[in-house]
Amino acid sequence: MQTANAQMPTSFRPGDHIVYPAHGVGRVMGVEKQAVAGLDLDVFVISFEQDKMTLRVPTAKARSCGMRPLASSAVVDQAMKTLQGRARIKRTMWSRRAQEYEAKINSGDLVSIAEVVRDLHRASDQPEQSYSERQLYESALDRMARELAAVDKISRDDAVAKLTTSLASKKQTAAAA
Repeated sequence: MQTANAQMPTSFRPGDHIVYPAHGVGRVMGVEKQAVAGLDLDVFVISFEQDKMTLRVPTAKARSCGMRPLASSAVVDQAMKTLQGRARIKRTMWSRRAQEYEAKINSGDLVSIAEVVRDLHRASDQPEQSYSERQLYESALDRMARELAAVDKISRDDAVAKLTTSLASKKQTAAAA
């Protein structure tokens, strides 16, 4: 058997929370050796408790597939400021916007996810969302809340409450202006 040329990135250790673009926040459970197609690969074992899923990512491909550590406090602050901003909804067909929103959610970038939450958020006095808008909004809000919860070491529900409060305060500041 051949051995794949893999360097162990020192930034991900067992117990660390990470963000995988397509799945959100997970926890590195460890590193295992796995034989795949005649190659011995070192793989990160990542657990996503909320989805009851385990993912194995080759250590050499971790960065190139978009796996990253949790956002820094500066990025979280920038994302929270993004929520306070004005919704920028393009006047294009919904199917095109939905694809763009889905791409932003799956990018794993916290600020991009915040843009989706901001753009799709509806206050109680606004018309109700369509089913697909609500699904995308809930997906983006959940991804953002899980990362915020992991960064701030609070529960997911507390993170959702913090985001909802931030979105509600946006309306109050706009009304005061």
